[in-house]
Amino acid sequence: MSAQTLDISKLGGQGDGIAETASGQVFVPFTLPGDVITAAVDKGRGTLMAVLTASANRVEPPCPHFGPDSDDAQCGGCALQHMADEAYRDWKRGLVVSALESRGIKTEVGDLVGGAQHSRRRVVFAARRTETGAVLGFNKAQSHQIVPVESCVVATARINAALPVLTRMAAAVAIGKEAFRLTVVDTAAGFDLAVDGPFKLSETERLRIIAVTRKEQGIARLSFNGELLIEKQPPQLTFGTVTVNPPPGGFVQASEAAEAIMGDLVTGHLKKAKRVVDLFSGSGTFTLRLAANSHVHAVESEEAALAALDRAARHAQGIKPVSVERRDLFRRPVMFSELKTYQGLAFDPPRAGAEAQAREIAKSMVPRIAAVSCNPVTLARDLEILIAGGYRITSVTPIDQFLWSSHVEVVALLERSRR
Repeated sequence: MSAQTLDISKLGGQGDGIAETASGQVFVPFTLPGDVITAAVDKGRGTLMAVLTASANRVEPPCPHFGPDSDDAQCGGCALQHMADEAYRDWKRGLVVSALESRGIKTEVGDLVGGAQHSRRRVVFAARRTETGAVLGFNKAQSHQIVPVESCVVATARINAALPVLTRMAAAVAIGKEAFRLTVVDTAAGFDLAVDGPFKLSETERLRIIAVTRKEQGIARLSFNGELLIEKQPPQLTFGTVTVNPPPGGFVQASEAAEAIMGDLVTGHLKKAKRVVDLFSGSGTFTLRLAANSHVHAVESEEAALAALDRAARHAQGIKPVSVERRDLFRRPVMFSELKTYQGLAFDPPRAGAEAQAREIAKSMVPRIAAVSCNPVTLARDLEILIAGGYRITSVTPIDQFLWSSHVEVVALLERSRR
């Protein structure tokens, strides 16, 4: 490892600054284009030592846990708190523009819909047992070291206020010294906690953890590796006007505000469709919003998520009929011949995208498509397939659901071109 003086010329896709050197690119976290720095360099990675000349876009980060100059170890939960807002928004929008251009897609990309501090209702903490008790926080960048946090500027105020409770719960769950994940979802009925750990619980440990959970305030449910341990009251999320009790550990959009924006875009585009199919529907994030105006057929591979959607729809008032189908859309996509009866289609796949499904949609005659993705690269691939099949993009909206990270949500709206 050697100390070098570097000029940072651009940002990489993960938010690291990049310096061009005679021996190749060097990636340095917590730096910005325009910075002149010294860094300890090892195999193309740099550790920031000092900023000699600061970028004009460098600002003071709002979180004491962020960056190499933080009082505590560097929290890896955020990548770009040190970047001025306008430059940050341009960079994040640029991730979408670059992904589309890499596929030869020329279309207008809207301004980034900004995220707000304390808006993350779903937070994934790292935790482990130590000699002095449990540590709860986030992994240091490029490391398995857990940085304990006393506050988090992206998490909701209720999650921040509950950090002592969550730390006690982590201590109750920790078996041995192996690290585990504690996912916290802030719901109307209380916190939904899901533990994912590389260890097993004995019956005695289950009973002990349940007893601890009963005593803690504000916890609605606790699950361990998908097994429900205790549900004091069903967690509640609202999709449109419908209340849903999501399954333990089920997928939930990270920000309620971002979800509402995505929902408005999708439902606005498909509101005139009498029949809509919602692919990768989950527990009904878009299905139950779309059902305000349309008959909706929801398709999802996860049985528990689909069951939650079905229950919510059956008990809801003032919505159109909703039908459900369990189906692995990667192995068995809905065929174009099955899409003949629909005037609208929405899909929101995992990060891997929906290549096989997009090929079937491209052969269909569904007039309007709403494509939602948390990965601009796979979205661009799927859009390329749809465009080749005769669809045209009417709008692309990037949404900053994951504030100060390298992740961006995108909603693309398409219409079938007339043949």
